[in-house]
Amino acid sequence: MVAGCGYWGANLVRNFASLGALVGIVDENVTLASQTSSKYAVPVLDWQNALADRSIDAVAIATPAESHARLVGQALAAGKHVFVEKPLALQREPAAKLVADAEGRGLTLMVGHLLQYHPAFIEMRALVQQGRLGRLRYIYSNRLNLGKVRREENILWSFAPHDISMILSLAGELPTSVHTEGSFHLHPAIADSTLMHMRFASGIGAHIYVSWLHPFKEQKLVVVGDQAMAVFDDGEQWDRKLTLYSHSIEWINGRPEPKKAVGEPVALLQAEPLEQECSHFLSSVASRSRPRTDGREGLAVLGVLEAGQRSLESGRTIEIEEIVGATKAAEPAADHFVHPSAVVDNDVRIGKGTRVWHFSHVLKNSNIGADCVIGQNACIGPDVSIGSRCKLQNNVSIYPGVTLEDGVFCGPSCVFTNVLNPRAEIERKNEFRPTLVKRGATIGANATIVCGSTVGEYALIAAGAVVTKDVPGFALMAGVPARRIGWVGHSGERLTKDLVCPREGRRYREVGPDKLEEIPATEKAS
Repeated sequence: MVAGCGYWGANLVRNFASLGALVGIVDENVTLASQTSSKYAVPVLDWQNALADRSIDAVAIATPAESHARLVGQALAAGKHVFVEKPLALQREPAAKLVADAEGRGLTLMVGHLLQYHPAFIEMRALVQQGRLGRLRYIYSNRLNLGKVRREENILWSFAPHDISMILSLAGELPTSVHTEGSFHLHPAIADSTLMHMRFASGIGAHIYVSWLHPFKEQKLVVVGDQAMAVFDDGEQWDRKLTLYSHSIEWINGRPEPKKAVGEPVALLQAEPLEQECSHFLSSVASRSRPRTDGREGLAVLGVLEAGQRSLESGRTIEIEEIVGATKAAEPAADHFVHPSAVVDNDVRIGKGTRVWHFSHVLKNSNIGADCVIGQNACIGPDVSIGSRCKLQNNVSIYPGVTLEDGVFCGPSCVFTNVLNPRAEIERKNEFRPTLVKRGATIGANATIVCGSTVGEYALIAAGAVVTKDVPGFALMAGVPARRIGWVGHSGERLTKDLVCPREGRRYREVGPDKLEEIPATEKAS
């Protein structure tokens, strides 16, 4: 059932009807409801009667923003799964209650952050997660047009939620601070254009420029990394919507010199983002899986919007903890910390002192030891075991079959596989191959560990290496495929030619082909 058949609701009606899921519509405009009913051959329903109808599993809400919190709350109370257009609510506190209510009832709550379902953005996010852009430096978004001018909300709340959603997804964290400036040309209290600046703990900077007083339409998202840059321009044709620029900066005689590269168009699946979004909601309801833009994601976006609005009104920079209590609430009464944007399933054990950060997900039956750090946008499980004192950097997934012993370090975007020859259309869960990473090992950024391999104790896998076979303990591995190029000690320092650690002075010796052991301190040097 779709509630609201107006400007945007009509598009939801069209897509849910084409997906064969539309059972009825609700709208206070009798004429509009009648026309929509005739066009799609579905009945016009009364809202309260529809909520009481047990044959209706889910509702989509596309009514004015001020009604979202009330209607979502009523739908959840009636046991319905809910898709709601942005924003989830106009204040974070009632939105948080809706998220808790949905989770407590085991219901799907999804927020309509449409551009997260655009094929160009999905591919852009994949490029970031694969490390193709390197370390992210800066992100900016322009969303500009002439109209549609609103009076119930300003331009920040009307245009910027989509851009905030995309930037948070790319950064994998909430900003630490937000500063917004605006212009008020048509109404003294309703901003027509705003410029929002965001700073992130990882060092990423971002800004969002939105306006409905602009001579032409522009919808552009630019991501700048230290190895490449990507541009998502929704005004271009499909073959130019996403372009990758492998620009670089070289330092010559102490001066930075830009080296420009020709833009490379990225091939995309041509699909209507809204159809993809509606299909994703139906799939999430059917499988009871977490939607990409679930209530928690909507809550995070709402927190940034509130910070931006408060900055616009006060003229000062707003620390995000003032809105969401993100960082300074890191010492809760429990013996471990899970950030509010993270999700931890049932039957998960987390050791004392472990911290699970922004947008991470720990799936059922997983066990994480003590004093671990799980970085942003990590995915662990199900049925995964991680030892104590491990550190997982941003964008790391630990799949079933992978085991990390104590003290393992996983660099940003490193990859574990669990099947040698995966196919999307062939189920191969019975072919998972176990991967073991032994105590103290380090896996560098963007490295890949092919399933079935064992990484020995205190080994060090260089950034970007691809491990295709077992790795000896203390081995220094690099290349594609990875090969041993030396030895490292317990501290991770490369050993000298006489196998001495330059940091700790520990001595080692080779005791067989590709096998190293430490010489006990009580044993005299030969």
